[in-house]
Amino acid sequence: MAKQKLSIKAKAAKARRDLKKAKSPGRRAKKAENQRKRRAAKKAGKNIEGKDFDHKDRKFKSIKKNRGNDGKGTKREGKKNYRTNKK
Repeated sequence: MAKQKLSIKAKAAKARRDLKKAKSPGRRAKKAENQRKRRAAKKAGKNIEGKDFDHKDRKFKSIKKNRGNDGKGTKREGKKNYRTNKK
């Protein structure tokens, strides 16, 4: 995918929006859960190279399938509330 061609002002605004989204409580919880799951899977000897944890299906799957909504795309995905395991 080609890099976005943004003006300096637009690039700065996007960076602020992206950071705000990445630091949201839900995103932080998913990130922390993903790290716990990855560490546990590696410890158990599983090969998770090139895979992401899918919070909807609760399992590791290829990055392409996970981020592409299993081939359905993300435009019609809508807002979902994924559950995360609190530690």
